[in-house]
Amino acid sequence: MSTATSLTSDLQALVGDPSQVNAGDSVRRLHGEPFIGHFTGRLPDVVVFPRSTAEVSAVMAFAFERRIPVVPFGAGSSAEGEIVPVQGGISLDLTGLQALEVRPADLQATIGAGVTRLALERAAGQHGLWFPVDPGADASLGGMCATNASGTTTVRYGSMRQNVLALEVVRADGDVIRTGARTMKTSAGYNLTNLFVGSEGTLGVITEATLRLYGIPEQSVVVRTAFERIEDACACAVAIVGGGLDPLRVELLDDAAITWLNAFNGTGMPERPHLFIELGGSPASLDADVETTRELAQSFDSLTFEGSRDPTERSRLWSARHDFAHAMMDAHRGKSIKGTDTCVPLSELPAAVQFARVTMQELGLDACVLGHVGDGNYHVTFAVDESDPEEQARVAAGNEAIVADCLSRGGTCSGEHGIGLGKRAFLAQEHADTIELMRELKGLLDPRGILNPGKILPDA
Repeated sequence: MSTATSLTSDLQALVGDPSQVNAGDSVRRLHGEPFIGHFTGRLPDVVVFPRSTAEVSAVMAFAFERRIPVVPFGAGSSAEGEIVPVQGGISLDLTGLQALEVRPADLQATIGAGVTRLALERAAGQHGLWFPVDPGADASLGGMCATNASGTTTVRYGSMRQNVLALEVVRADGDVIRTGARTMKTSAGYNLTNLFVGSEGTLGVITEATLRLYGIPEQSVVVRTAFERIEDACACAVAIVGGGLDPLRVELLDDAAITWLNAFNGTGMPERPHLFIELGGSPASLDADVETTRELAQSFDSLTFEGSRDPTERSRLWSARHDFAHAMMDAHRGKSIKGTDTCVPLSELPAAVQFARVTMQELGLDACVLGHVGDGNYHVTFAVDESDPEEQARVAAGNEAIVADCLSRGGTCSGEHGIGLGKRAFLAQEHADTIELMRELKGLLDPRGILNPGKILPDA
């Protein structure tokens, strides 16, 4: 009997239901090839589908005893290769953990790791509540905890770290622990919850989370405004956030992105840098906020200003932002799409974005800038021919230059996508003085090195 066959048989006996363990090629590929597609490595030897924390615990104890690598898996939408099993082993698919309890009086929900963002949105919406962290994809909430996901609404509500109150975590040896509390604040002991949020499955397996919920704004307005220069668009975004408006979203798309969107959607937006802004609140407050936003945009020489409260019209205005990825792929068929994920202090945003634009032009790269600029998070997205080593080298050089510039401005190499495989060298640059402490924490919580090995920390 082969090693893989033996592993499969042992795990089937462990969980009791053979259908929960699968070593088929298609299932292994699904769990080993990331959403972005530019990371390669081994496929998992086997995929396990636990249905309870007890089963996760049993699998981890089994893997710990035999020193088998384990990679937690949610919806598979991670952007930095977090799900790639570089040493093979077990892919632990947590989508079967579907517990969901909404407690509207507490403004909280407790969810199993496999519950997706949209499933929680539907359940919370019945009570006039929502969970605002929106990374774009219908990601699993356990995966969003593991990567400290954020997105378009972070400017008002923060990332996952600001919205996770408590966790249930299975440690490397199968021990189950609970961190945090079901209170809106606690000063009891070390903040272990935030240690596991963003750890990308390298310190423990998140099986359950208690999350903050919020009241849905009474009304909202979507504004789309164009600028001649991208620096003016960025400066306007900073002014909006600093002007006390408390927007729900402030998104940037540069002129190249708008050009591709026009071609994809058949729209006629001015092919200039745009801000997409959403404001939420009472009808009376929105009137004043829209007028203030208009005045700020005009002070930065905006070319157009369009807004609406009508839900259908709001959807139309936002469609450009939501359709960007499809538009770029359509404009660059046969090429891969890669991107940076840098974030800088707001005061540095206009200069940082301009540096990125100049760098792309100097290297002759087919790329654009977009991002959640209300919190200083911007992405340079490249189209690259994977069969052209010279083009790949230019993209790598551009990426490195943009990250280096970002770090020189007091920024970070990852605003929301995490480190995974793709940014380990950048993490060493950003946190050179604490990398060894991170290694010590990893060694303490994962002494046999079985939890998602090869991720986050650069090779020693």
